[in-house]
Amino acid sequence: MRVKLLYFSWIRERLDMTDENADLPDTVKTVGDLLAWQKSRGDEFEAVFEHDKVVRIAINQEHVDNRATELAGASEIAFFPPMTGG
Repeated sequence: MRVKLLYFSWIRERLDMTDENADLPDTVKTVGDLLAWQKSRGDEFEAVFEHDKVVRIAINQEHVDNRATELAGASEIAFFPPMTGG
């Protein structure tokens, strides 16, 4: 599956990229699978996704909280840190 991956805030800064088009392996079916795959892509990715529970994710511009969420039909997946408000 080919998807556009978007990176925001400190994730973008640490990876030194705003987005990329990626061909996900056939084994990547869920958000949890995607996070595990991201960690395997090299030292920078491993460091960014080390504490993956704090990384927030949106699929096709809709936030998802469940790591078991299926990626089927996804064309865009965004990664961003927790938001704070005031």
